[in-house]
This record gives sequence, structure tokens and C-alpha cells, in this order.
Amino acid sequence: MKVPSCCCAVFLLLPLVDGSDFPERPGSALVTFSTGSSSRFGRRIGRRSVSSEQHGVRVRSASAEGACGALRGYGYGSRLENNTHAYSFNDLSGSVSLAWVGDGTGVVLVLTTFTVPLYMFTFGQSKLYRSENYGKSFQDITDLINNTYIRSELGIAIDPQNSGKVILTVDVSTRSQEARRSRIFRSVDFGNSFVSTNLPFELLTQIMYSPHDSQVLLAISMEYNLWLSENFGETWRNIHPSVCLVRWGLNNSIFITTHPNGSCSDRGMLELKKTTDYGKTFKTIGTRIYSFGVGGRFVFASVVTGTDNMRVIHVSADQGETWNIAQLPAVGHEQFYSILAANDDVVFMHVDEPGDTGFGTIYVSDDRGTIYSKSLERHLYTTKGGYTDFTNVTSLRGVYMTSVLDQNGLVQTVVTFDQGGEWIPLQKPVNVMCKDMSGNPDQCSFHIHASYSMTMKLNVPMLPLTEPNAVGLILAHGSIGEDTSVMTPDVYVSDDGGYSWMRALSGPHHYAILDSGGLLVAVEDTSQPINQIKFSTDEGQCWHIYNFTDEPMYFSGLASEPGARSMNVSLWGYRESLLYQYWVSITIDFKELLSRDCDTGDYVEWLAHSDDISDPSDGCMLGYKEKFLRLRKDSVCWNGRDYVVTKQPTSCPCTLDDFLCDFGYYRVENSSECVEQQDLVGKVLELCLHGKLEQLQTSGYRKIPGDKCKGGTQPERKEIDLSSKCVSNLLSPKLETSTKSSSSAPIIAIVIAVLVVSVAAGVLFIKKYVCGGRFLVHRFSVLQERDEVNGTDELDTCVAESNRRQYHDDSDEDLLD
Repeated sequence: MKVPSCCCAVFLLLPLVDGSDFPERPGSALVTFSTGSSSRFGRRIGRRSVSSEQHGVRVRSASAEGACGALRGYGYGSRLENNTHAYSFNDLSGSVSLAWVGDGTGVVLVLTTFTVPLYMFTFGQSKLYRSENYGKSFQDITDLINNTYIRSELGIAIDPQNSGKVILTVDVSTRSQEARRSRIFRSVDFGNSFVSTNLPFELLTQIMYSPHDSQVLLAISMEYNLWLSENFGETWRNIHPSVCLVRWGLNNSIFITTHPNGSCSDRGMLELKKTTDYGKTFKTIGTRIYSFGVGGRFVFASVVTGTDNMRVIHVSADQGETWNIAQLPAVGHEQFYSILAANDDVVFMHVDEPGDTGFGTIYVSDDRGTIYSKSLERHLYTTKGGYTDFTNVTSLRGVYMTSVLDQNGLVQTVVTFDQGGEWIPLQKPVNVMCKDMSGNPDQCSFHIHASYSMTMKLNVPMLPLTEPNAVGLILAHGSIGEDTSVMTPDVYVSDDGGYSWMRALSGPHHYAILDSGGLLVAVEDTSQPINQIKFSTDEGQCWHIYNFTDEPMYFSGLASEPGARSMNVSLWGYRESLLYQYWVSITIDFKELLSRDCDTGDYVEWLAHSDDISDPSDGCMLGYKEKFLRLRKDSVCWNGRDYVVTKQPTSCPCTLDDFLCDFGYYRVENSSECVEQQDLVGKVLELCLHGKLEQLQTSGYRKIPGDKCKGGTQPERKEIDLSSKCVSNLLSPKLETSTKSSSSAPIIAIVIAVLVVSVAAGVLFIKKYVCGGRFLVHRFSVLQERDEVNGTDELDTCVAESNRRQYHDDSDEDLLD
């Protein structure tokens, strides 16, 4: 039966951490539960081939018979039946929003809302419910907020520090346009009580918690004024007008973009500002800003250069105090930058190709966030909506998956295990057969479905799922070969971080990881009423079915506490009565199923990135090995909320696999060796870093950021300071000059003589290598960029332009596009 629009969505609210990470791409922070083919990549990507033979042995795998017999005699049906709890929300509601308050508290807030547009007005009704037992039962607490209508679009704001603070935003649409104000309800005791506060403004976006102090809040009004509270919303002060975007930085710093004329639509003419005293003072640190972002310890600014509206990225590693021009290609008005991932070691940056191609190139930075190497070409990224399949496999370090387009426009999933150093196609799952165009059943492609597939309206109900405390475990929808399976993908599981895969479930499913990977649950995605849930205690090798109700319901989605430590999972859906439909939540507690605590004998040693734990040379990745204690597949026990991933790191000697190809070099196919580009042999690379022009001499390699190898192969790489100033005309920190004088005339004379000779030699060098200089890898010149800003055709000198408008230090956080 087709689901009416008034009963079609459940919203899962996760705690949002503002200011330290980039805003995720669509669908990452707010998950909507809705009721209602690739060819083999034609060439090898990267330098290390991972064959199915290499990774065909999984040391923790149990036999199918042993795994499926692990629960024999447990009587899991009766155990689960005694721990299944249903709750019906008998109110008029079109959507449901869920939020977990605190970590391990069991407190869940549920907001049901119903809206009906009536001519120029909108009638709305909402109900607020609270659970203290992970959703097994609820109490209607709408009276605590005076039966006030809560806006679902701003909804429930939960403190990301798990302090128990909650903010609800009230709709006050009955007031006149001149006097529109918002009202909030504040709770400091996990939603047990609320205090009403009238705001001196109307909210435009959800209130943002400081990532460092939950008492401090930020909010933008409908007039684009920035407001701040230092006492958890009790009082507010207006700290800046005409704010386009605001983000928290490190050490309580706040970054904003603003426009002098109040027009945020005039991107490229925005100013970047920073405050470190909660808005008492602001410092303008950039002009001609298009957008900005914050990730890890880095701050990024997309800056418009010259009259052609080309944009370049500038990077600060010290919260905007000093800046460098990122060695990346400039982009035009039809292109964009996107920061895919960033941490303290490395930045993954997508640079869009010219034209409406739908793909671009991924570049990986050095540890300064400034020098970038080309990592992956033809990276799939939609031109509208900002959707990409780029996925961080959080259960193992350095592992990322994404999709590329081959020359025929077909999609192929690739994976990197060394933080972008190399990419390879995913290997075919071990328990499926297929044929590619050549008819070889062992060589067909395997594609993982993520955001791009969702935008193409394929039947993919969930993105790939990994959890940091479920080591090596990945659940994802995938398709094999070029058959019709792309329309109805199956669920696949990897237990070794993406090296090997197996088909776990046929057809699309909703799934969740519980008990740090000790338990997986899944529900079939179907338009028909359901009454079954599937679960696995052996990481997806064998699945058991439990009938959780005698009265099937239309299923909307799964909900479990973030962090994958809980043993409770809630199934949300609705049932129909004679006159209306109503929401139903059924919560299953699997604690009684895994009633025994795990002990030492339930775990086995596992070496990541390895097939043979006894091989001393196996398992090195990013310079060291990691040996984990992981649950045996045939163990049926409870890891518990206090479970901590146990790992033993061991450093490895350096090899060429620990290095990226440096500028002017490329890696030969099927080889670890970096070879110099023939047209650049003998050339010198110029870098402008921290106001100094440096000449880089390299043997073609630079260590992968975050790589911790020691000794072994160490390709020579050194930088020589040419003692020349080369200040960016866009981001130019004020250079400190020394006023100290010397009383030694002979020294002065010698210095002058040396300077004369140096200047003569320097002019020749700069004219040859710098002023006509090229960006050796990307064929992009920072100096040429200055030339364009000047509006001149030729560049005769390379003196810092002191008469131009300079970009000072700062930051702002958003996807750079």
C-alpha cells in the first residue's frame, strides 16, 4: 500500500559537533527513514595489487556449520520475546524525530509533529515523549513545554558533550512580522524538566553548541545577525551584523564570513573575520572570500583572484595566524573545491574538472596541508547537491572507499588502505559468481552503493556503515558485474577493512551494528508490512530470524544509540486503524540473548592488513603494524559498554610503499617506483611557504602523512632556503622586520658585497626558474596567478606586491565550492 505523505518519515537526530569537523554531505547528520552497473576499471589504480588469493584466508572465519550452530539450544526466540517492547504513539503526527540524550543514559526524546497548510497560515501540532530505557516505554511530557508546538526543522538540539543539555525551538508564527521572536525550552537534566526563554530575535538556523563549553551557544537570526550566549541561552547579546556563515574553531575561537553591504549572495566579496573573546573584538583576516572550511587543525579559505573570478585555496595550520597558498589548481565559476576528509595529518581535497563532467581529481596533502599530490583521477562527484561516494572506513586507519568513472562513464568502486597513497578496485566477494564482458567469472567488478546511488533513486536504503569500535567491520549495499542486480543490491560484509567481502543478505536492508560489532541486526527494506528482524553474532556469516510481532507494521527504519555499544534496537513504523494511521516503536533488547560476558578465551589475535599473523613482514601499513584482540566468530557473548579496542602497534622499516611520488614524478603502473616526468627532467620546483621562497630538491618521494615507519629505505629529500621573500598577494601576514644595527663596518661592507653578487645571481635564477616558473605536477603556477591578479601579460620581477589588498589570517567552515 502506498504510504500517505503525512506518515512517511522518521528523523534520527544525532549529536552535532560544530566547529571541529566539516559539515557532512547531505544525509549524514539527519537521517530520513522513508516508507514507502559498473564495468571493470580498465586500468590498475595505485601500485599494489590485492588479489583474492592474497586475501582469501581470514584467520577468524568459522565454518558455516559451526557459525550457524553457535546459537543452537539457546532458545533465542523465547529470550527475545521476553525482551521485546512495543509502544504506540496515538496522536496525529506526520513525522517523528528521535534524539539520544547523553551516552549510556538510556534517555531518548521523541518529537512527533503534524502540519497542515491553510491558505497563508500553517496549522501545527507536536507532542514530546521521553524514555529512560532506550525506547522500551515512553512518557508524554508535552505538558513540560506547555503543550507548545515545536518546529521540526529546527527540532531538538543536543549537547555533543553528553552533558544532558537539550534545547527545543518553538514556532511563534502567530506574532506580527515586525515582532517575530523565537522561544526556546532549555533542559540541563536530560529532558526531565524544561525552562522557557524568549529570545530577542527569530532563529534562522539551529542553535550551535560550543565544542569546548556547553554553556556557550551561537545562533544566527533571520536578519543574519550573530548572537551569543554564555549562560546556556538564558541571556543573549548581538555580537556581529550581516553574518553569512559561522563556525567554531579551536580554543574557543569563532570564525565568520560577512559582507560589508549585507549581501551574502555576493560570494567572492565576503570578508573573513575571527574572534577569540566571544565577540567582544573581531579581526578581519581575509577579503575576496568565496567560502571557507575547518578540518582537523587546518583552516581553509577559497579566495577569488583577479578579474576572471578564478579561485584558489589558502591554508592555515595555526587557526589563521599564518597562511600558505595550497599547491592546487585554480577553479573557475563552474567548478568547486570540496574537502572530503581532514585530520591532524592529512587533507583529502576534491578539485572539480572544468565543464559539467560529474567528476574531478582527489589530491592528498602533506602534514602542512599545503603541498598536494594527485591521488585519484575521475573521482565521481555530482555537480548538483554535492553527493559523492567517498567513505571513511572508521574501523581501520587509513582506509577510504569511493567511486570513479571509467572512460565509458561507468562507475567503479575503489579503495585505499594507505591514506590515498594508492587506490585499487574492490575484489569480488568470495561467495558469489558472475561474468564480466570477457566471460571470466573471477574477474567481474564489485560496486559499493553510497550517496551517488541514492541520488540516482536506486533501492539503497542505507549508506555503508562502519564504527571505530568494531574493528575491520563494514556493512554496505553492493552489486556484482553488469547485471540487473544494480537495481536491487544485496548487503555485503567485510571483516578485514575492505580487503575481502562476502554477500550477507539478499536484497536491500536496513542494518545496524550493536555491542561493538558483536551483534549485527537487519530488517528487509520493503513496501509490505513486516514482522521479522534478522540478526548475526558472527559478523554476518550466519543470520537468524526473529518474529518480533504478531501484527505486522509498515516499516520506516532502525534506530539505535550512536556509538554501537548498546544492545537495544528500535524498529519504527506505523499501523493503520479504521480512521487514521499511528506510529509504532518496537524495541528489542538483545542483552538476554548475549547473556554471558566475554572473557579472555573469547578473543583471538588479529593483525590488520595481513593474512598471516606469523609472517614478520606482513601487515605493515603507514609505517607500523597493529595487532588487535577481536571476538571469535563462534563466541556468543557480550562485549559490554565498557569494551575498549585492544591493539598493539609495532613500527616497521620504511619501504617505497611508505612514500608518495613528489612533484614532477609519477608512479609507473604495477610498480612502487616513482619516475620523473620526461618534460620536467632537471627542472627545479619552487614553493612559497611561510613567506620564504624555497627550492626543493627531491629524489621523487615524500613520506605519506601520518606514516610512522623508521629506518629502512629513506629516499633523499631536502629543502634549501633561498632567503628570498615571496609573500602571497592574497594571504599576506605582516612580516616582522628587525631594527637591530651592527657597529661593525667591515661586516657591513662584506654583507653589501655579498648582497650585490647575490642579487645579480638571484635575478638570473629567478628569471629562469621562478618568474617563468611552473607548477611542476599540476602545470599550475602560483606566480602566474599573481600575474593574472596584476592584469599584466608578463612578469618581470617577483617582488611582494605591497600595494594590493592583502588577505590576512582567519578561518571559516563550510564545504568549499
